Order: sequence, then structure tokens, then C-alpha cells
Amino acid sequence: MKDLSLHIMDIVQNSITAGSDTIIVSIDKNSEEFLLQIIDNGKGMSEETVKRVTDPYYTSRTTRKVGLGIPLLKQNAERTNGTFNIHSVINEGTTISAKFMHTNIDMLPLGDIGGVISLCMSSNPDINFIFKFKTNDDIFEISTNEIKEVLEDVPISDPQVISYIKNIINENIK
Repeated sequence: MKDLSLHIMDIVQNSITAGSDTIIVSIDKNSEEFLLQIIDNGKGMSEETVKRVTDPYYTSRTTRKVGLGIPLLKQNAERTNGTFNIHSVINEGTTISAKFMHTNIDMLPLGDIGGVISLCMSSNPDINFIFKFKTNDDIFEISTNEIKEVLEDVPISDPQVISYIKNIINENIK
């Protein structure tokens, strides 16, 4: 994966497949570290699956024999001298945490975070996506439910709404 937004999209797709109705994407960026967390309330994974999920030759899918998303995220975090962790409980959900040392030369670019989050929100209007971005100085948060409440009868999939969501996210994560 060429940037972190693609990792986010991949992990969020796993959360959607797991039946989540709430998905939190949280980024905490301070002077040294960059912590990415994706939390869902989906079906969760067994301890055995959690142990195997970082193996690129393991996947629960029947359409292919490899699952590269989580192993690549782990590899990219560790490549920056960061860490990777998965915590999952059956019928409660999963938390994936990847810490990157963003001053490391191997740190991936952020990519189009606003585009990915707005796409996730507009493509899955029944899921409450919560996006949080923290720095030492500021906190930005936006959620699907909050947007839908303000929009009232305007669908979140309206192209102008999608563009607005993308722009407001990208402006607030600079």
C-alpha cells in the first residue's frame, strides 16, 4: 500500500464485512509518533484468528488464498520502528492499533484521508463512521450520525455532501 489512507480503507472494509454498525477511525499525531486506531463493534475474532491474521498466507475469505491488508499495515508500522496490535473479542468487536514514528524515513504519506472517510460514509449510510484527528494542539471529530442530523432530508451520498465532507476533513488534518 502506497499510503495510510489505503490501509484505512482496507481495514474499514474488514470492519464492514464483520457486520459493524459503528466504526471509529482515530489518528493521533504528536511530534514523534503517529497512532492509527480503527475500532469496530463487529463480530470480532477468536484468539486463534488474531494470532494468525498477521500471516499474509492466512485469510478467512474463500475468494483468494492470501490476506495482505493487516500484514502490510503491521510491516509498515514496524518498518518505522513503530508497533502494531490487535485486540478482538467475539461478538464485541476489534481494535487495530498501528503506531508509526513519523520522523522515520520509511513513514508512508497520509494520502487522501478525506476522500477515504467521505467515501466510507457516503457508501455505507447505515454505519456510523466516527473520524477523530488529534494533534498536540487540536482535536477534530466528525461522524456520520452528526452529519445526517444536520442534513435532515439530504442524503449523505449527495455529491455536494461528499465533496464537503472530504474538504472539511482535509482542511482540519493539515
